[in-house]
Amino acid sequence: MRVLIIEDNPDIAANLGDYLEDHGHTVDFAGDGITGLHLAVVNDFDAIVLDLALPGMDGLEVCKKLREDARKDTPVLMLTARDRLEDKLAGFDTGADDYLVKPFELQEVEARLNVLTSRGRRRVRRELKVGDLVFNLDTLAVTRNDRDIYLNPIGLKLLQCLMEASPNVVSRNDLEMEVWGEEMPDSDSLRVHIHSLRGAIDKPFGSNMIQTRHGIGYRLVESDEVSAKA
Repeated sequence: MRVLIIEDNPDIAANLGDYLEDHGHTVDFAGDGITGLHLAVVNDFDAIVLDLALPGMDGLEVCKKLREDARKDTPVLMLTARDRLEDKLAGFDTGADDYLVKPFELQEVEARLNVLTSRGRRRVRRELKVGDLVFNLDTLAVTRNDRDIYLNPIGLKLLQCLMEASPNVVSRNDLEMEVWGEEMPDSDSLRVHIHSLRGAIDKPFGSNMIQTRHGIGYRLVESDEVSAKA
């Protein structure tokens, strides 16, 4: 099991890391939230041990960004000295899978990690497919005609929303809510991101899957029989 420990207390991190390594696991470390989030996004860990009170970015924000922005579903065990129910619920709300209050027994940490990773191995591969366009929701890999397509986080969110609704039209408002929530951007932001998405999904392949319904929204279809540019 490859584990990322995001913990700013060097003694706790060292004790936990030594114990896990002695039991055959591979461990990486981060001492602050920003570094921890970066490592969690660019690497494939089996599980993450995440402290709540971290410098730079707290554990709640790290977990939220990991789930919502990076769309990573790596199991997260949150460690904290806070034992109030409200704190535990806040952790679960941001996407934590389990919660352990300090002080803790090292054996219990390993046992909980084993349970979380076992659940992960039983997960069914989640995949969206429209025509020759494939979006793996677990790895965030996107391909069309077996060619890799690289999208930023907003492009991934838009694509998922359009593929899940395909071939139905998704309104501009629904797309904006899916990507930005209540913090709506300026009026041209969605148009700009759709244009960028078209540049990646349609332009290199000579046929258009993303269609505009003027004044309404957008839809994604297998062919470009009624294609229109925004």
